[in-house]
Amino acid sequence: MSEETKYIPDYFGCMVFNDSVMRQRLPKDIYKAVHKTIKKGTHLELDVANTVAAVMKEWAIENGATHFTHWFQPMTGLTAEKHDSFISPTSNGQVIMEFSGKELVKGEPDASSFPSGGLRATFEARGYTAWDPSSPAFIKDGSLYIPTAFCSYGGEALDKKTPLLRSMEALNREAVKVLHLLGNAAVTKVDTTIGSEQEYFLIDKDLYKKRKDLMLCGRTLLGAPAPKGQEMEDHYFGVLKPKVSSFMHDLDEELWKLGVPAKTKHNEVAPAQHELAPVFETANVAVDHNQLTMEIMKKVADKHNYACLLHEKPFEGINGSGKHNNWSMITDTGENLLDPGSTPAENMQFLVFLIATIAAVDEYADLMRISVATAGNDHRLGANEAPPAIISVFVGDELAAVLKSIEEGTDFVQSEKKQMEIGAHVLPHFTQDTTDRNRTSPFAFTGNKFEFRMPGSAVSVANPNIVLNTAVAEALSKIYDRLSGVSEENLKDEVNKLLKELLAEHKKVLFNGNGYTDEWVEEAERRGLFNLKSLPDAMPRFIEKKNIELFEKHKIFTETEIRSRYEINLENYVKAIHIESLTLQEMVRKDFTAGLVKYMKDVTCEALSKKKFSDAMKCTYEEKILKTLDDTSEKISSQLEKLAEDTKKAEGIEDMLESAKYYQATILSDMDELRAAVDAAEAIIPNGYLPYPTYGDLLFSLR
Repeated sequence: MSEETKYIPDYFGCMVFNDSVMRQRLPKDIYKAVHKTIKKGTHLELDVANTVAAVMKEWAIENGATHFTHWFQPMTGLTAEKHDSFISPTSNGQVIMEFSGKELVKGEPDASSFPSGGLRATFEARGYTAWDPSSPAFIKDGSLYIPTAFCSYGGEALDKKTPLLRSMEALNREAVKVLHLLGNAAVTKVDTTIGSEQEYFLIDKDLYKKRKDLMLCGRTLLGAPAPKGQEMEDHYFGVLKPKVSSFMHDLDEELWKLGVPAKTKHNEVAPAQHELAPVFETANVAVDHNQLTMEIMKKVADKHNYACLLHEKPFEGINGSGKHNNWSMITDTGENLLDPGSTPAENMQFLVFLIATIAAVDEYADLMRISVATAGNDHRLGANEAPPAIISVFVGDELAAVLKSIEEGTDFVQSEKKQMEIGAHVLPHFTQDTTDRNRTSPFAFTGNKFEFRMPGSAVSVANPNIVLNTAVAEALSKIYDRLSGVSEENLKDEVNKLLKELLAEHKKVLFNGNGYTDEWVEEAERRGLFNLKSLPDAMPRFIEKKNIELFEKHKIFTETEIRSRYEINLENYVKAIHIESLTLQEMVRKDFTAGLVKYMKDVTCEALSKKKFSDAMKCTYEEKILKTLDDTSEKISSQLEKLAEDTKKAEGIEDMLESAKYYQATILSDMDELRAAVDAAEAIIPNGYLPYPTYGDLLFSLR
């Protein structure tokens, strides 16, 4: 073991006020009270909070902190923070360092300046942040960061953490009831765990600063393809370039200090694209850590003179970036409820939770799609690196056979596990997995968890987990209601009967094939599955009666909170595309046109020079270039004018859904047509005339 490897456990979580620090520093009775709050969800009394605050302050100051901040996740999709120092003036002109339990437990940021979807008027400014003890505080940049929920003066959730915690409690409540019914009485709590694989691009920071579209929109709005893209498939899992490896090393180190269990790093499919995957954690901690990961990625990239791109589709024609959400349920006794064991057909507990999840995804597929709907992710879904917008569930061959036997009432005959025969005796023997993996499936079972592959790289994973937790809680609630009066001797038969009924009702969502084919799109339509291709297509489903009833029943959202999020999502979509439209117009009008005109002028001068030198000299090549660029410039001019006119029309549409539909159908179409004309010209113009770096520069500049 190297010295560096020995060192990692010494500094992992060194900037986190974690369980180890609390156990060491807090009085035993206080530690037990906090531990009970974290594990059981009980209320924390103010006297306990005062003691925790005093100890937390001393620990933070010892580690260089001078300020504290309530760190929360408003509906912007980003994080927010307001920093206050620990200092408190004394009568003799000095200061002392103070931090009370009240300051720890509650903060009061301005709620009017964050998206509220009509929940708060501008003059209704008061909001509250409330400490989440289940997510550890940490120190970053000289401040103590306290993870908090964020709500309005009236108690409405204005953030992503609050409904996530509510959904975790709902699933815990329903899962424990079902487990007790099945005879597993030792379990007192069920947590959802997630691991979020984070994809991202790295490009040269100096080149990034020359791309107005990347800086303002996160994606390129112009750009002809480079001569080489990802078609050679030579970047995936390729050797890390030294400078990239150095970045990844520093990123791991910074994340480990903050207690983020970064585990895996590698090159992704597209040039300049990479991935980081963490170890599984409890859902709310994992969501906090993913937000931290995205922030630290950008911070470390900047130090290495890189720009880290988290947009779902920063480059046209090559893979975009996702954030695969690996989801499971684990009991406080250490059982993974989605672990099939060696004999899945005989594992009644596993089958109940598996089929409950399948039923939940089928019943609330529209909400699953909405949970990942953004302007950026709409560009990615359905492309060759991402699942289609149709929600389906992959379970693999073995589990498909198990489920078929349940539905048909036949015995499942388990085949013997095969030894892999690779053909070289020197290679080790190992057992072949019982099923392959399906990278085209939006929701795939991968051994002991489900991988939801639709979330985009830039979004908070809170949304899909809120929906998934709540939908599964509802499925478990129905199972419990159906079985709660059954006697112990009849339970197994009734469970089998219920599972058979659930499979018959929800098997339409099961699909093990290739999700990229046109045949699947047609088949999905015949099955009655949703194909919500864009956010404007999907969002009206959010306020459907059955979906409102789901969230209200499990106390995740009130109808008011649901409708506010409906408005916020539509507004964010409209704003994103509006900014893109204005940015594209400015880039073409102010930047690209100047380069185009200069090149055409120089080619014209070259042709005239030849003519002047000799009337006999032909200028065929120059004339072809000028003819092509002249035709293209006319297209650019007309498309630019159309985009400007249509954007003005869009600005006058007051109804938010109508506006979003117009931006999707008209503005994006205008932008695509303008881009096609500009990219055609860019492919002809020498790089020296272009006002911005090309795709070749951006994608292949890393050293």
